[in-house]
Amino acid sequence: MLIFLDTETTGLETKDVICSVAFIDDDTYGYELINEGKKISAEASSVHHITNEMIKDKLAFKKSSVYKYLQEHNTDENTLVAHNINFDLGMMASAGFIWKGCIIDTLRVSKHLIQECEGFSLQLLRYELKLYRGEEKLKNQYGIKDALLANNALSDAFVTKLLFGYLEEMVSVEEMHTLSFKEVLLAKFSFGKHKGKYIEEVCINDTSYAQWLLSSDTDEDIKYSINYYLQGNV
Repeated sequence: MLIFLDTETTGLETKDVICSVAFIDDDTYGYELINEGKKISAEASSVHHITNEMIKDKLAFKKSSVYKYLQEHNTDENTLVAHNINFDLGMMASAGFIWKGCIIDTLRVSKHLIQECEGFSLQLLRYELKLYRGEEKLKNQYGIKDALLANNALSDAFVTKLLFGYLEEMVSVEEMHTLSFKEVLLAKFSFGKHKGKYIEEVCINDTSYAQWLLSSDTDEDIKYSINYYLQGNV
Protein backbone atom coordinates (compact mmCIF):
# COMPACT_ATOMS: atom_id res chain seq x y z
CA MET A 1 0.00 0.00 0.00
CA LEU A 2 1.11 3.56 -0.72
CA ILE A 3 0.91 6.04 2.16
CA PHE A 4 1.33 9.72 1.27
CA LEU A 5 2.68 11.75 4.17
CA ASP A 6 3.62 15.28 5.13
CA THR A 7 4.81 16.93 8.33
CA GLU A 8 4.99 20.55 9.42
CA THR A 9 7.49 21.65 12.03
CA THR A 10 8.22 24.34 14.61
CA GLY A 11 11.10 25.58 12.42
CA LEU A 12 13.91 24.36 10.19
CA GLU A 13 16.76 24.05 12.71
CA THR A 14 17.98 20.68 13.99
CA LYS A 15 16.38 21.32 17.38
CA ASP A 16 12.92 21.87 15.85
CA VAL A 17 10.15 19.27 16.03
CA ILE A 18 6.87 18.19 14.45
CA CYS A 19 3.80 20.36 15.03
CA SER A 20 1.43 18.67 12.57
CA VAL A 21 1.31 15.50 10.48
CA ALA A 22 -1.02 14.07 7.85
CA PHE A 23 -1.34 10.91 5.76
CA ILE A 24 -3.47 9.63 2.90
CA ASP A 25 -3.76 6.01 1.79
CA ASP A 26 -6.05 4.25 -0.68
CA ASP A 27 -9.17 4.62 1.45
CA THR A 28 -8.70 7.11 4.24
CA TYR A 29 -6.73 10.04 5.59
CA GLY A 30 -5.61 11.45 8.90
CA TYR A 31 -4.49 14.86 10.12
CA GLU A 32 -3.41 15.96 13.57
CA LEU A 33 -1.80 18.89 15.32
CA ILE A 34 1.12 17.82 17.53
CA ASN A 35 2.72 19.24 20.66
CA GLU A 36 6.29 18.05 21.23
CA GLY A 37 6.95 20.66 23.90
CA LYS A 38 8.66 23.29 21.73
CA LYS A 39 7.32 26.66 20.67
CA ILE A 40 6.62 27.32 17.01
CA SER A 41 8.69 30.16 15.59
CA ALA A 42 6.89 33.12 14.04
CA GLU A 43 8.68 32.38 10.77
CA ALA A 44 7.33 28.82 10.73
CA SER A 45 3.81 30.03 11.59
CA SER A 46 3.96 32.44 8.66
CA VAL A 47 4.41 29.42 6.35
CA HIS A 48 1.99 26.81 7.74
CA HIS A 49 -0.26 29.12 9.82
CA ILE A 50 -0.13 26.92 12.92
CA THR A 51 0.19 28.93 16.14
CA ASN A 52 1.32 27.98 19.62
CA GLU A 53 -2.24 28.54 20.86
CA MET A 54 -3.48 25.93 18.40
CA ILE A 55 -1.17 23.19 19.71
CA LYS A 56 -1.34 24.16 23.39
CA ASP A 57 -3.54 21.22 24.45
CA LYS A 58 -2.52 18.75 21.72
CA LEU A 59 -0.81 15.39 22.22
CA ALA A 60 2.80 14.43 21.58
CA PHE A 61 3.44 12.54 18.33
CA LYS A 62 3.79 9.12 20.00
CA LYS A 63 0.35 9.56 21.58
CA SER A 64 -1.38 10.70 18.38
CA SER A 65 -3.76 8.71 16.19
CA VAL A 66 -1.48 9.26 13.18
CA TYR A 67 1.41 7.66 15.06
CA LYS A 68 -0.82 4.69 15.88
CA TYR A 69 -1.80 4.37 12.22
CA LEU A 70 1.82 4.50 11.04
CA GLN A 71 2.87 1.91 13.61
CA GLU A 72 0.13 -0.44 12.43
CA HIS A 73 1.29 -0.11 8.82
CA ASN A 74 5.04 -0.03 9.46
CA THR A 75 5.92 -3.11 7.39
CA ASP A 76 7.95 -4.00 4.30
CA GLU A 77 4.72 -4.34 2.34
CA ASN A 78 3.93 -0.62 2.58
CA THR A 79 5.59 2.36 0.93
CA LEU A 80 5.79 5.84 2.42
CA VAL A 81 5.67 8.61 -0.20
CA ALA A 82 6.67 12.20 0.61
CA HIS A 83 8.23 15.26 -0.98
CA ASN A 84 11.76 15.54 0.45
CA ILE A 85 11.10 12.40 2.46
CA ASN A 86 14.40 12.43 4.33
CA PHE A 87 13.24 15.56 6.15
CA ASP A 88 9.99 13.90 7.24
CA LEU A 89 11.75 10.68 8.23
CA GLY A 90 14.27 12.64 10.28
CA MET A 91 11.58 14.60 12.08
CA MET A 92 9.60 11.47 12.90
CA ALA A 93 12.75 9.71 14.06
CA SER A 94 13.39 12.59 16.46
CA ALA A 95 9.89 11.98 17.82
CA GLY A 96 10.55 8.27 18.31
CA PHE A 97 9.24 6.71 15.09
CA ILE A 98 11.44 4.78 12.62
CA TRP A 99 9.83 3.78 9.33
CA LYS A 100 10.70 0.19 8.28
CA GLY A 101 8.93 -0.01 4.92
CA CYS A 102 9.88 1.21 1.46
CA ILE A 103 10.06 4.90 0.55
CA ILE A 104 9.57 7.10 -2.50
CA ASP A 105 10.81 10.69 -2.58
CA THR A 106 8.75 12.68 -5.10
CA LEU A 107 11.24 15.56 -4.81
CA ARG A 108 14.16 13.52 -6.09
CA VAL A 109 12.05 11.68 -8.67
CA SER A 110 10.84 15.05 -10.00
CA LYS A 111 14.42 16.27 -10.29
CA HIS A 112 15.29 13.21 -12.37
CA LEU A 113 12.27 13.31 -14.67
CA ILE A 114 11.36 16.99 -15.16
CA GLN A 115 14.63 18.88 -14.95
CA GLU A 116 13.25 21.70 -17.09
CA CYS A 117 11.28 23.05 -14.10
CA GLU A 118 12.49 26.30 -12.55
CA GLY A 119 12.37 24.71 -9.10
CA PHE A 120 11.07 21.67 -7.29
CA SER A 121 9.21 22.88 -4.22
CA LEU A 122 5.86 21.18 -3.84
CA GLN A 123 3.90 24.41 -4.32
CA LEU A 124 5.87 25.39 -7.42
CA LEU A 125 5.23 21.98 -8.96
CA ARG A 126 1.56 22.25 -7.96
CA TYR A 127 1.23 25.23 -10.29
CA GLU A 128 3.86 24.35 -12.89
CA LEU A 129 2.28 20.94 -13.54
CA LYS A 130 -1.29 22.19 -12.92
CA LEU A 131 -1.83 19.61 -10.22
CA TYR A 132 -4.40 21.87 -8.58
CA ARG A 133 -6.86 20.86 -11.31
CA GLY A 134 -7.22 17.45 -9.66
CA GLU A 135 -7.63 18.64 -6.08
CA GLU A 136 -11.41 19.03 -6.00
CA LYS A 137 -12.00 15.54 -7.39
CA LEU A 138 -9.59 14.07 -4.87
CA LYS A 139 -11.24 15.97 -2.01
CA ASN A 140 -14.63 14.61 -3.04
CA GLN A 141 -13.18 11.09 -3.21
CA TYR A 142 -12.17 11.33 0.45
CA GLY A 143 -15.23 13.30 1.58
CA ILE A 144 -13.34 16.47 2.51
CA LYS A 145 -15.50 19.60 2.55
CA ASP A 146 -13.07 22.21 3.91
CA ALA A 147 -10.63 24.14 1.76
CA LEU A 148 -7.08 22.78 1.63
CA LEU A 149 -4.53 25.49 2.41
CA ALA A 150 -1.02 25.62 0.95
CA ASN A 151 1.70 24.35 3.31
CA ASN A 152 -0.88 22.60 5.47
CA ALA A 153 0.22 19.00 6.11
CA LEU A 154 -3.00 17.48 4.77
CA SER A 155 -3.04 19.73 1.72
CA ASP A 156 0.60 18.92 0.97
CA ALA A 157 -0.07 15.20 1.35
CA PHE A 158 -2.84 15.54 -1.26
CA VAL A 159 -0.58 17.48 -3.63
CA THR A 160 2.10 14.82 -3.17
CA LYS A 161 -0.44 12.17 -4.18
CA LEU A 162 -1.34 14.17 -7.29
CA LEU A 163 2.35 14.67 -8.11
CA PHE A 164 2.93 10.95 -7.70
CA GLY A 165 0.16 10.29 -10.22
CA TYR A 166 1.82 12.68 -12.67
CA LEU A 167 5.20 10.97 -12.27
CA GLU A 168 3.64 7.51 -12.55
CA GLU A 169 2.63 8.36 -16.11
CA MET A 170 6.34 8.63 -16.90
CA VAL A 171 7.88 5.72 -14.96
CA SER A 172 6.77 2.73 -12.92
CA VAL A 173 6.49 2.66 -9.13
CA GLU A 174 9.53 0.36 -9.06
CA GLU A 175 11.57 2.92 -11.02
CA MET A 176 10.49 5.63 -8.61
CA HIS A 177 11.86 3.50 -5.77
CA THR A 178 15.20 3.35 -7.58
CA LEU A 179 15.30 7.05 -8.51
CA SER A 180 14.57 8.03 -4.90
CA PHE A 181 18.04 6.76 -3.96
CA LYS A 182 19.89 7.89 -7.10
CA GLU A 183 21.77 11.19 -7.03
CA VAL A 184 20.63 13.80 -9.53
CA LEU A 185 22.99 15.66 -11.86
CA LEU A 186 21.41 19.11 -11.96
CA ALA A 187 22.06 21.57 -14.77
CA LYS A 188 21.10 24.89 -13.14
CA PHE A 189 20.85 26.54 -9.74
CA SER A 190 17.28 27.10 -8.57
CA PHE A 191 18.25 29.42 -5.69
CA GLY A 192 20.82 31.96 -4.50
CA LYS A 193 22.77 34.64 -6.30
CA HIS A 194 23.32 32.38 -9.32
CA LYS A 195 19.69 31.28 -9.65
CA GLY A 196 18.97 30.20 -13.22
CA LYS A 197 22.64 29.90 -14.14
CA TYR A 198 24.32 26.68 -15.21
CA ILE A 199 26.14 24.98 -12.33
CA GLU A 200 29.01 24.09 -14.66
CA GLU A 201 29.47 27.76 -15.55
CA VAL A 202 29.43 28.84 -11.88
CA CYS A 203 31.99 26.17 -10.99
CA ILE A 204 34.33 27.73 -13.55
CA ASN A 205 33.68 31.42 -12.91
CA ASP A 206 32.84 31.49 -9.19
CA THR A 207 34.68 28.55 -7.68
CA SER A 208 34.67 30.08 -4.20
CA TYR A 209 30.85 30.10 -4.17
CA ALA A 210 30.75 26.49 -5.32
CA GLN A 211 33.22 25.48 -2.62
CA TRP A 212 31.19 27.36 -0.01
CA LEU A 213 28.08 25.42 -0.96
CA LEU A 214 29.99 22.16 -0.59
CA SER A 215 30.85 23.08 3.01
CA SER A 216 27.33 24.26 3.87
CA ASP A 217 24.19 22.39 4.83
CA THR A 218 22.78 22.34 1.31
CA ASP A 219 20.93 19.83 -0.84
CA GLU A 220 22.95 16.66 -1.49
CA ASP A 221 22.09 16.71 -5.20
CA ILE A 222 23.49 20.24 -5.45
CA LYS A 223 26.69 18.99 -3.81
CA TYR A 224 26.83 15.98 -6.13
CA SER A 225 26.42 18.24 -9.19
CA ILE A 226 29.03 20.74 -8.01
CA ASN A 227 31.56 17.98 -7.38
CA TYR A 228 30.79 16.52 -10.80
CA TYR A 229 31.49 19.77 -12.62
CA LEU A 230 34.49 20.76 -10.47
CA GLN A 231 36.11 17.48 -11.40
CA GLY A 232 35.63 18.25 -15.09
CA ASN A 233 33.22 15.41 -15.83
CA VAL A 234 31.59 17.08 -18.79
